[in-house]
Amino acid sequence: MKPSVVFFMMDQLSAKWFEAALGGVCPTPHFDRLRTMGVTFRNAITSNPVCCPARATLATGLTTRGHGVLENGYALDPKLPTFMQALQKSGWRTGAFGKVHLYPHFAGLYPDYKPFGFDATHITEDPRGGDWLDGVESEHPEHYEAALATIWPVAILDFAAYGPKKVNLRERIEKIRSNFQWATPDFPNNTPGAYTLPFPEEVSQTNWITSRALEFIRGTRADRPLFAHISYVQPHGPKCPPAECVECVDASRIPEPAPAEWLTDPHAPKYFDQHRHMTGKVPSEHWRYYRQLYFADIVHLDRQLGRVLETLEETGRLGNTYVILVADHGDLLEDHGFNGKEERHYDACIRVPLIVAGPGLKKGVARDEMVQLEDLCPTALDAAAEKMPAMPKEGPYLKMGAEEIPALPGRSLLPLCRGETAPDWRPAAYCESYNGIWSVALGDWARTIRTQEFRYTFYPNNRGDQLFDLRSDPDEQCNLAADPSRAKIRQELRDQLLELIVRQDYPKTRRDLFALGVH
Repeated sequence: MKPSVVFFMMDQLSAKWFEAALGGVCPTPHFDRLRTMGVTFRNAITSNPVCCPARATLATGLTTRGHGVLENGYALDPKLPTFMQALQKSGWRTGAFGKVHLYPHFAGLYPDYKPFGFDATHITEDPRGGDWLDGVESEHPEHYEAALATIWPVAILDFAAYGPKKVNLRERIEKIRSNFQWATPDFPNNTPGAYTLPFPEEVSQTNWITSRALEFIRGTRADRPLFAHISYVQPHGPKCPPAECVECVDASRIPEPAPAEWLTDPHAPKYFDQHRHMTGKVPSEHWRYYRQLYFADIVHLDRQLGRVLETLEETGRLGNTYVILVADHGDLLEDHGFNGKEERHYDACIRVPLIVAGPGLKKGVARDEMVQLEDLCPTALDAAAEKMPAMPKEGPYLKMGAEEIPALPGRSLLPLCRGETAPDWRPAAYCESYNGIWSVALGDWARTIRTQEFRYTFYPNNRGDQLFDLRSDPDEQCNLAADPSRAKIRQELRDQLLELIVRQDYPKTRRDLFALGVH
Protein backbone atom coordinates (compact mmCIF):
# COMPACT_ATOMS: atom_id res chain seq x y z
CA MET A 1 0.00 0.00 0.00
CA LYS A 2 1.14 3.55 -0.66
CA PRO A 3 2.55 5.28 2.44
CA SER A 4 0.81 7.97 4.44
CA VAL A 5 2.37 11.32 5.35
CA VAL A 6 1.80 13.30 8.56
CA PHE A 7 3.10 16.79 9.21
CA PHE A 8 3.32 17.59 12.93
CA MET A 9 3.85 21.34 12.86
CA MET A 10 4.35 23.88 15.62
CA ASP A 11 4.29 27.66 15.46
CA GLN A 12 7.22 29.81 16.56
CA LEU A 13 9.26 26.97 18.05
CA SER A 14 13.01 27.56 17.79
CA ALA A 15 15.40 24.66 17.37
CA LYS A 16 17.38 26.31 20.18
CA TRP A 17 14.52 25.97 22.67
CA PHE A 18 13.47 22.57 21.34
CA GLU A 19 17.00 21.30 21.93
CA ALA A 20 16.99 22.78 25.43
CA ALA A 21 13.74 20.95 26.17
CA LEU A 22 15.20 17.69 24.89
CA GLY A 23 18.28 18.38 27.00
CA GLY A 24 16.38 18.19 30.25
CA VAL A 25 14.47 21.43 30.83
CA CYS A 26 11.22 19.45 30.62
CA PRO A 27 10.09 15.89 29.89
CA THR A 28 9.73 15.12 26.17
CA PRO A 29 9.22 11.34 25.92
CA HIS A 30 7.35 11.45 22.60
CA PHE A 31 9.72 13.90 20.90
CA ASP A 32 12.53 11.66 22.14
CA ARG A 33 10.77 8.65 20.64
CA LEU A 34 10.39 10.34 17.27
CA ARG A 35 14.09 11.18 17.27
CA THR A 36 14.90 7.50 17.74
CA MET A 37 12.51 6.65 14.90
CA GLY A 38 14.08 8.95 12.32
CA VAL A 39 16.58 11.59 11.30
CA THR A 40 17.10 14.94 13.05
CA PHE A 41 18.31 17.85 10.94
CA ARG A 42 20.33 20.17 13.15
CA ASN A 43 20.69 22.98 10.61
CA ALA A 44 17.17 23.55 9.30
CA ILE A 45 16.70 27.22 8.40
CA THR A 46 13.38 28.94 7.75
CA SER A 47 13.26 30.78 4.45
CA ASN A 48 11.33 33.73 5.88
CA PRO A 49 10.82 33.89 9.67
CA VAL A 50 7.17 34.84 9.79
CA CYS A 51 4.04 32.68 9.57
CA CYS A 52 2.35 33.21 6.18
CA PRO A 53 5.47 33.22 3.97
CA ALA A 54 7.02 30.20 5.68
CA ARG A 55 3.80 28.19 5.42
CA ALA A 56 3.32 29.17 1.78
CA THR A 57 6.82 27.82 1.12
CA LEU A 58 5.96 24.53 2.86
CA ALA A 59 2.85 24.08 0.73
CA THR A 60 4.28 25.08 -2.66
CA GLY A 61 7.99 24.38 -2.28
CA LEU A 62 8.64 27.87 -3.69
CA THR A 63 10.78 30.67 -2.33
CA THR A 64 9.12 33.75 -0.88
CA ARG A 65 9.45 35.57 -4.19
CA GLY A 66 8.37 32.47 -6.05
CA HIS A 67 4.97 32.28 -4.35
CA GLY A 68 4.69 36.01 -3.65
CA VAL A 69 3.67 35.85 0.02
CA LEU A 70 6.27 38.33 1.20
CA GLU A 71 4.94 38.82 4.72
CA ASN A 72 1.83 38.41 6.84
CA GLY A 73 -0.94 40.28 5.07
CA TYR A 74 -0.50 38.48 1.73
CA ALA A 75 -2.66 35.53 0.71
CA LEU A 76 -1.33 32.50 -1.15
CA ASP A 77 -2.96 32.03 -4.55
CA PRO A 78 -4.68 28.59 -4.51
CA LYS A 79 -4.03 28.33 -8.25
CA LEU A 80 -0.36 27.71 -7.48
CA PRO A 81 0.27 23.96 -7.26
CA THR A 82 0.76 22.49 -3.79
CA PHE A 83 1.98 19.06 -2.81
CA MET A 84 -1.37 18.47 -1.07
CA GLN A 85 -3.14 18.90 -4.41
CA ALA A 86 -0.77 16.41 -6.03
CA LEU A 87 -1.44 13.82 -3.32
CA GLN A 88 -5.18 14.45 -3.40
CA LYS A 89 -5.34 13.94 -7.17
CA SER A 90 -3.53 10.62 -6.81
CA GLY A 91 -5.91 9.21 -4.23
CA TRP A 92 -4.59 10.33 -0.87
CA ARG A 93 -7.21 11.53 1.59
CA THR A 94 -5.95 14.91 2.78
CA GLY A 95 -6.82 16.89 5.89
CA ALA A 96 -5.77 20.12 7.62
CA PHE A 97 -6.20 20.58 11.36
CA GLY A 98 -5.43 23.71 13.33
CA LYS A 99 -3.35 26.58 11.98
CA VAL A 100 -2.77 26.67 8.22
CA HIS A 101 -2.42 30.46 7.77
CA LEU A 102 -2.23 30.62 4.00
CA TYR A 103 -4.65 33.54 4.23
CA PRO A 104 -4.20 36.60 6.50
CA HIS A 105 -6.25 36.47 9.66
CA PHE A 106 -8.03 39.68 8.66
CA ALA A 107 -9.40 37.83 5.62
CA GLY A 108 -11.86 36.01 7.87
CA LEU A 109 -12.28 33.68 10.82
CA TYR A 110 -13.65 30.79 8.72
CA PRO A 111 -11.00 30.41 5.98
CA ASP A 112 -11.63 27.86 3.24
CA TYR A 113 -8.45 25.86 2.67
CA LYS A 114 -9.98 23.13 0.55
CA PRO A 115 -8.87 24.75 -2.74
CA PHE A 116 -5.26 24.19 -1.64
CA GLY A 117 -5.76 20.43 -1.76
CA PHE A 118 -7.52 19.39 1.46
CA ASP A 119 -10.52 17.06 1.58
CA ALA A 120 -11.24 17.75 5.25
CA THR A 121 -10.50 20.91 7.24
CA HIS A 122 -10.93 21.79 10.90
CA ILE A 123 -9.34 25.19 11.28
CA THR A 124 -8.46 27.24 14.35
CA GLU A 125 -5.71 29.83 14.17
CA ASP A 126 -4.20 32.62 16.27
CA PRO A 127 -7.44 34.64 16.58
CA ARG A 128 -9.19 31.58 18.12
CA GLY A 129 -12.48 32.57 16.51
CA GLY A 130 -14.25 30.05 14.29
CA ASP A 131 -14.56 26.30 14.71
CA TRP A 132 -12.80 25.86 18.06
CA LEU A 133 -14.56 28.80 19.71
CA ASP A 134 -17.93 27.68 18.37
CA GLY A 135 -17.23 24.20 19.72
CA VAL A 136 -16.51 25.58 23.18
CA GLU A 137 -19.79 27.51 23.12
CA SER A 138 -21.81 24.43 22.17
CA GLU A 139 -19.97 21.69 24.08
CA HIS A 140 -18.44 23.55 27.06
CA PRO A 141 -20.64 26.62 27.60
CA GLU A 142 -19.44 26.97 31.18
CA HIS A 143 -15.98 27.84 29.80
CA TYR A 144 -17.08 30.08 26.94
CA GLU A 145 -16.34 33.39 28.68
CA ALA A 146 -12.87 32.19 29.64
CA ALA A 147 -12.31 31.17 26.02
CA LEU A 148 -13.37 34.64 24.89
CA ALA A 149 -10.85 36.15 27.31
CA THR A 150 -8.03 34.39 25.43
CA ILE A 151 -8.88 36.19 22.17
CA TRP A 152 -6.31 38.96 21.72
CA PRO A 153 -6.59 40.15 18.04
CA VAL A 154 -10.04 41.70 18.52
CA ALA A 155 -9.35 44.26 15.77
CA ILE A 156 -10.18 41.57 13.20
CA LEU A 157 -13.31 42.85 11.51
CA ASP A 158 -15.25 39.58 11.77
CA PHE A 159 -15.40 39.85 15.55
CA ALA A 160 -17.61 42.93 15.16
CA ALA A 161 -20.08 40.89 13.09
CA TYR A 162 -19.37 37.35 14.15
CA GLY A 163 -20.92 34.20 12.74
CA PRO A 164 -24.18 33.72 10.84
CA LYS A 165 -26.04 36.03 13.23
CA LYS A 166 -23.44 38.81 12.88
CA VAL A 167 -23.09 39.22 16.63
CA ASN A 168 -20.84 42.02 17.90
CA LEU A 169 -18.53 39.70 19.76
CA ARG A 170 -15.79 42.33 19.91
CA GLU A 171 -17.54 44.38 22.58
CA ARG A 172 -18.16 41.30 24.69
CA ILE A 173 -14.53 40.17 24.38
CA GLU A 174 -13.18 43.59 25.29
CA LYS A 175 -15.42 43.79 28.34
CA ILE A 176 -14.43 40.31 29.53
CA ARG A 177 -10.71 40.96 29.00
CA SER A 178 -10.83 44.30 30.83
CA ASN A 179 -11.90 42.57 34.03
CA PHE A 180 -10.46 39.10 33.66
CA GLN A 181 -8.34 37.79 36.52
CA TRP A 182 -5.33 36.14 34.93
CA ALA A 183 -3.26 35.76 38.07
CA THR A 184 -4.11 32.91 40.42
CA PRO A 185 -2.79 31.97 43.87
CA ASP A 186 -0.65 29.25 42.29
CA PHE A 187 0.45 31.39 39.33
CA PRO A 188 0.61 35.02 40.50
CA ASN A 189 2.81 36.06 37.53
CA ASN A 190 0.14 35.29 34.93
CA THR A 191 -0.55 38.15 32.51
CA PRO A 192 -2.74 38.47 29.39
CA GLY A 193 0.34 37.62 27.33
CA ALA A 194 1.55 34.65 29.38
CA TYR A 195 -0.83 32.62 31.51
CA THR A 196 -1.94 29.17 32.52
CA LEU A 197 -5.09 28.03 30.74
CA PRO A 198 -8.21 29.38 32.45
CA PHE A 199 -10.16 26.21 31.57
CA PRO A 200 -9.48 22.45 31.58
CA GLU A 201 -6.89 20.99 29.22
CA GLU A 202 -9.50 19.00 27.31
CA VAL A 203 -11.12 22.31 26.28
CA SER A 204 -7.86 23.76 24.95
CA GLN A 205 -7.29 24.74 21.35
CA THR A 206 -4.27 22.42 21.24
CA ASN A 207 -6.28 19.41 22.42
CA TRP A 208 -9.07 20.25 19.95
CA ILE A 209 -6.64 20.26 17.02
CA THR A 210 -5.28 16.84 17.92
CA SER A 211 -8.73 15.37 18.46
CA ARG A 212 -9.95 16.47 15.03
CA ALA A 213 -6.83 15.00 13.42
CA LEU A 214 -7.26 11.67 15.21
CA GLU A 215 -10.88 11.47 14.07
CA PHE A 216 -9.62 11.95 10.52
CA ILE A 217 -6.97 9.23 10.84
CA ARG A 218 -9.40 6.75 12.40
CA GLY A 219 -12.08 7.64 9.87
CA THR A 220 -9.92 6.99 6.80
CA ARG A 221 -10.20 3.55 5.21
CA ALA A 222 -7.31 1.31 6.15
CA ASP A 223 -6.50 0.69 2.48
CA ARG A 224 -6.33 4.37 1.59
CA PRO A 225 -3.20 6.50 2.15
CA LEU A 226 -3.67 9.81 3.93
CA PHE A 227 -1.95 13.12 4.42
CA ALA A 228 -2.66 14.91 7.70
CA HIS A 229 -1.40 18.44 8.29
CA ILE A 230 -1.60 18.73 12.10
CA SER A 231 -0.57 22.26 12.95
CA TYR A 232 -0.64 23.99 16.34
CA VAL A 233 -0.76 27.63 17.35
CA GLN A 234 1.51 27.01 20.33
CA PRO A 235 4.07 27.91 21.51
CA HIS A 236 3.35 31.16 19.63
CA GLY A 237 2.25 33.79 22.11
CA PRO A 238 0.26 34.34 24.14
CA LYS A 239 1.96 31.53 26.04
CA CYS A 240 -0.91 29.53 27.52
CA PRO A 241 -0.09 25.98 28.67
CA PRO A 242 -2.20 23.89 31.05
CA ALA A 243 -1.16 24.38 34.66
CA GLU A 244 -0.10 20.75 35.05
CA CYS A 245 2.43 21.20 32.23
CA VAL A 246 4.03 24.20 33.95
CA GLU A 247 4.79 22.03 36.94
CA CYS A 248 6.76 19.65 34.67
CA VAL A 249 9.34 22.29 33.76
CA ASP A 250 12.59 22.44 35.73
CA ALA A 251 12.89 26.21 36.08
CA SER A 252 16.46 25.92 37.34
CA ARG A 253 17.55 24.52 33.97
CA ILE A 254 15.94 27.19 31.79
CA PRO A 255 18.67 28.97 29.77
CA GLU A 256 19.27 32.62 30.55
CA PRO A 257 18.67 35.12 27.73
CA ALA A 258 21.64 35.92 25.53
CA PRO A 259 22.71 39.51 26.31
CA ALA A 260 21.81 42.37 23.97
CA GLU A 261 25.31 42.62 22.53
CA TRP A 262 24.30 45.19 19.91
CA LEU A 263 24.00 47.90 22.57
CA THR A 264 27.77 48.38 22.51
CA ASP A 265 28.26 47.49 18.84
CA PRO A 266 28.64 50.62 16.68
CA HIS A 267 28.09 48.50 13.57
CA ALA A 268 24.84 46.89 14.71
CA PRO A 269 21.71 47.47 12.60
CA LYS A 270 20.82 51.06 13.34
CA TYR A 271 17.15 50.54 14.04
CA PHE A 272 17.55 47.87 16.73
CA ASP A 273 17.21 50.37 19.57
CA GLN A 274 13.83 51.51 18.21
CA HIS A 275 12.35 48.10 17.60
CA ARG A 276 8.75 47.31 18.49
CA HIS A 277 9.53 43.96 20.10
CA MET A 278 12.28 45.08 22.46
CA THR A 279 12.00 43.82 26.03
CA GLY A 280 13.80 46.83 27.41
CA LYS A 281 17.30 45.85 26.19
CA VAL A 282 17.74 43.69 29.29
CA PRO A 283 15.69 40.66 30.32
CA SER A 284 12.33 41.55 31.77
CA GLU A 285 11.59 40.93 35.42
CA HIS A 286 9.63 37.76 34.72
CA TRP A 287 11.72 36.32 31.86
CA ARG A 288 12.18 33.00 33.62
CA TYR A 289 8.44 32.58 34.13
CA TYR A 290 7.68 33.49 30.52
CA ARG A 291 10.20 30.91 29.34
CA GLN A 292 8.79 28.39 31.80
CA LEU A 293 5.38 28.77 30.15
CA TYR A 294 6.97 28.41 26.70
CA PHE A 295 8.61 25.13 27.76
CA ALA A 296 5.32 24.05 29.35
CA ASP A 297 3.69 24.51 25.93
CA ILE A 298 6.39 22.18 24.58
CA VAL A 299 5.37 19.63 27.22
CA HIS A 300 1.77 19.94 26.06
CA LEU A 301 2.76 19.55 22.41
CA ASP A 302 4.87 16.51 23.27
CA ARG A 303 1.75 14.89 24.69
CA GLN A 304 -0.11 15.63 21.44
CA LEU A 305 2.58 13.88 19.44
CA GLY A 306 2.16 10.90 21.75
CA ARG A 307 -1.55 10.81 20.94
CA VAL A 308 -0.83 10.96 17.20
CA LEU A 309 1.78 8.18 17.29
CA GLU A 310 -0.50 6.02 19.43
CA THR A 311 -3.37 6.43 16.96
CA LEU A 312 -1.13 5.63 14.00
CA GLU A 313 -0.13 2.45 15.84
CA GLU A 314 -3.72 1.55 16.72
CA THR A 315 -4.81 1.93 13.10
CA GLY A 316 -1.88 -0.10 11.79
CA ARG A 317 -0.41 2.86 9.90
CA LEU A 318 2.72 3.80 11.83
CA GLY A 319 5.10 1.44 10.02
CA ASN A 320 4.05 2.84 6.64
CA THR A 321 3.79 6.54 7.54
CA TYR A 322 6.29 9.34 7.09
CA VAL A 323 6.09 11.63 10.13
CA ILE A 324 7.66 15.04 9.62
CA LEU A 325 8.03 17.35 12.63
CA VAL A 326 8.77 20.98 11.83
CA ALA A 327 8.13 24.59 12.84
CA ASP A 328 7.63 27.64 10.64
CA HIS A 329 10.14 29.88 12.44
CA GLY A 330 11.54 30.55 15.89
CA ASP A 331 11.11 32.97 18.78
CA LEU A 332 13.87 35.10 20.25
CA LEU A 333 12.22 34.82 23.69
CA GLU A 334 14.25 37.76 25.07
CA ASP A 335 17.55 36.67 23.57
CA HIS A 336 19.49 39.79 22.54
CA GLY A 337 16.79 41.93 24.15
CA PHE A 338 14.06 40.93 21.69
CA ASN A 339 10.87 38.91 21.54
CA GLY A 340 9.30 37.43 18.43
CA LYS A 341 10.94 36.84 15.08
CA GLU A 342 11.04 38.70 11.72
CA GLU A 343 14.22 40.46 10.61
CA ARG A 344 16.38 39.83 13.70
CA HIS A 345 18.06 36.75 12.18
CA TYR A 346 19.67 35.35 15.30
CA ASP A 347 19.76 31.59 15.82
CA ALA A 348 16.62 31.48 17.97
CA CYS A 349 14.74 33.25 15.18
CA ILE A 350 15.75 31.37 12.02
CA ARG A 351 16.77 27.81 12.97
CA VAL A 352 13.84 25.42 13.40
CA PRO A 353 13.43 21.82 14.58
CA LEU A 354 13.09 19.21 11.85
CA ILE A 355 12.73 15.45 12.28
CA VAL A 356 11.85 13.06 9.44
CA ALA A 357 10.84 9.47 10.26
CA GLY A 358 9.38 6.81 8.01
CA PRO A 359 9.78 3.51 6.22
CA GLY A 360 13.26 2.78 4.94
CA LEU A 361 14.88 5.72 6.72
CA LYS A 362 17.74 5.72 9.19
CA LYS A 363 16.80 5.72 12.85
CA GLY A 364 18.21 7.77 15.68
CA VAL A 365 20.73 9.71 13.61
CA ALA A 366 21.38 13.41 13.05
CA ARG A 367 22.50 15.28 9.94
CA ASP A 368 24.33 18.61 9.76
CA GLU A 369 23.57 19.57 6.15
CA MET A 370 22.08 23.02 5.62
CA VAL A 371 18.42 22.43 4.80
CA GLN A 372 15.57 24.85 4.21
CA LEU A 373 11.78 24.85 4.34
CA GLU A 374 11.84 24.68 0.53
CA ASP A 375 12.96 21.06 0.93
CA LEU A 376 9.79 19.90 2.70
CA CYS A 377 7.49 20.00 -0.35
CA PRO A 378 9.77 17.81 -2.52
CA THR A 379 10.31 15.56 0.50
CA ALA A 380 6.57 14.98 0.91
CA LEU A 381 6.20 14.34 -2.82
CA ASP A 382 9.13 11.92 -2.77
CA ALA A 383 7.64 10.08 0.21
CA ALA A 384 4.43 9.60 -1.74
CA ALA A 385 6.23 8.88 -5.05
CA GLU A 386 4.44 11.84 -6.63
CA LYS A 387 5.49 14.93 -8.57
CA MET A 388 4.36 18.49 -8.98
CA PRO A 389 2.71 19.21 -12.33
CA ALA A 390 5.28 20.04 -14.98
CA MET A 391 5.84 23.69 -15.80
CA PRO A 392 3.55 24.80 -18.65
CA LYS A 393 5.33 24.78 -22.02
CA GLU A 394 4.13 25.64 -25.51
CA GLY A 395 5.72 26.43 -28.83
CA PRO A 396 8.96 25.19 -30.42
CA TYR A 397 11.32 27.75 -28.90
CA LEU A 398 12.29 26.07 -25.62
CA LYS A 399 14.25 23.03 -26.76
CA MET A 400 13.51 20.77 -23.80
CA GLY A 401 10.63 18.66 -22.56
CA ALA A 402 8.23 20.04 -20.00
CA GLU A 403 9.41 17.44 -17.46
CA GLU A 404 12.97 18.74 -17.82
CA ILE A 405 12.11 22.31 -16.82
CA PRO A 406 13.13 23.02 -13.20
CA ALA A 407 10.04 23.51 -11.08
CA LEU A 408 11.18 23.64 -7.44
CA PRO A 409 14.22 25.20 -5.76
CA GLY A 410 14.45 22.63 -2.95
CA ARG A 411 15.41 18.96 -2.86
CA SER A 412 13.96 15.90 -1.17
CA LEU A 413 15.55 15.08 2.16
CA LEU A 414 14.82 11.36 1.86
CA PRO A 415 18.18 10.44 0.30
CA LEU A 416 19.90 12.05 3.28
CA CYS A 417 17.46 10.27 5.58
CA ARG A 418 18.45 6.96 4.01
CA GLY A 419 22.08 7.68 4.83
CA GLU A 420 23.15 8.52 1.31
CA THR A 421 25.89 11.07 0.65
CA ALA A 422 25.11 14.22 -1.28
CA PRO A 423 28.40 15.83 -2.36
CA ASP A 424 26.55 18.55 -4.28
CA TRP A 425 24.30 19.54 -1.36
CA ARG A 426 24.02 23.28 -0.74
CA PRO A 427 26.85 24.67 1.42
CA ALA A 428 24.73 27.50 2.83
CA ALA A 429 21.14 28.35 3.69
CA TYR A 430 19.35 31.59 2.89
CA CYS A 431 16.84 33.57 4.94
CA GLU A 432 15.12 36.84 4.12
CA SER A 433 12.72 39.27 5.74
CA TYR A 434 10.51 42.04 4.45
CA ASN A 435 8.58 44.52 6.56
CA GLY A 436 6.69 43.41 9.61
CA ILE A 437 3.00 44.28 9.50
CA TRP A 438 3.69 47.40 11.57
CA SER A 439 6.41 48.80 9.27
CA VAL A 440 7.16 50.05 5.77
CA ALA A 441 10.87 50.63 6.43
CA LEU A 442 13.34 49.44 3.80
CA GLY A 443 15.87 48.78 6.55
CA ASP A 444 13.77 45.83 7.72
CA TRP A 445 14.52 43.90 4.52
CA ALA A 446 17.22 41.70 6.04
CA ARG A 447 19.08 39.19 3.88
CA THR A 448 21.06 36.39 5.55
CA ILE A 449 23.42 33.61 4.58
CA ARG A 450 24.02 30.91 7.14
CA THR A 451 26.67 28.22 6.92
CA GLN A 452 27.75 25.72 9.55
CA GLU A 453 30.51 28.15 10.51
CA PHE A 454 29.10 31.66 10.02
CA ARG A 455 26.00 33.82 9.93
CA TYR A 456 26.15 36.99 7.87
CA THR A 457 23.20 39.40 7.62
CA PHE A 458 22.93 42.49 5.45
CA TYR A 459 20.47 45.28 6.26
CA PRO A 460 19.87 47.67 3.31
CA ASN A 461 19.51 51.43 3.28
CA ASN A 462 22.80 51.85 5.15
CA ARG A 463 21.43 50.05 8.20
CA GLY A 464 24.53 47.98 8.93
CA ASP A 465 25.45 44.30 8.88
CA GLN A 466 26.33 41.45 11.21
CA LEU A 467 28.91 38.67 10.99
CA PHE A 468 29.16 35.97 13.65
CA ASP A 469 31.58 33.07 13.88
CA LEU A 470 29.23 30.35 15.13
CA ARG A 471 32.07 27.98 16.02
CA SER A 472 33.64 30.25 18.66
CA ASP A 473 30.58 32.42 19.33
CA PRO A 474 27.39 30.29 19.18
CA ASP A 475 25.46 32.89 21.20
CA GLU A 476 26.24 35.55 18.55
CA GLN A 477 27.75 38.08 20.93
CA CYS A 478 30.66 39.44 18.87
CA ASN A 479 29.81 41.12 15.57
CA LEU A 480 32.87 40.75 13.33
CA ALA A 481 31.52 42.75 10.38
CA ALA A 482 34.01 45.58 10.94
CA ASP A 483 36.93 43.41 12.07
CA PRO A 484 39.77 43.94 9.54
CA SER A 485 41.03 40.40 10.14
CA ARG A 486 37.64 39.06 8.97
CA ALA A 487 37.34 41.27 5.89
CA LYS A 488 38.05 38.38 3.53
CA ILE A 489 35.39 36.04 4.94
CA ARG A 490 32.93 38.95 5.11
CA GLN A 491 33.45 39.65 1.41
CA GLU A 492 33.20 35.97 0.52
CA LEU A 493 29.90 35.69 2.39
CA ARG A 494 28.57 38.88 0.77
CA ASP A 495 29.41 37.43 -2.65
CA GLN A 496 27.69 34.14 -1.79
CA LEU A 497 24.73 36.07 -0.41
CA LEU A 498 24.35 37.96 -3.69
CA GLU A 499 24.25 34.63 -5.53
CA LEU A 500 21.56 33.33 -3.16
CA ILE A 501 19.50 36.50 -3.55
CA VAL A 502 19.47 36.03 -7.32
CA ARG A 503 18.52 32.37 -6.90
CA GLN A 504 15.36 33.33 -5.03
CA ASP A 505 13.77 33.96 -8.44
CA TYR A 506 14.90 30.59 -9.84
CA PRO A 507 13.20 28.44 -11.00
CA LYS A 508 10.80 30.80 -12.69
CA THR A 509 7.66 31.47 -10.72
CA ARG A 510 4.38 29.94 -11.93
CA ARG A 511 2.45 33.05 -10.87
CA ASP A 512 0.48 34.35 -13.86
CA LEU A 513 2.51 32.10 -16.16
CA PHE A 514 0.68 31.00 -19.30
CA ALA A 515 3.51 28.94 -20.76
CA LEU A 516 7.26 28.87 -21.23
CA GLY A 517 8.77 29.03 -24.69
CA VAL A 518 5.91 31.05 -26.19
CA HIS A 519 6.88 33.58 -28.86
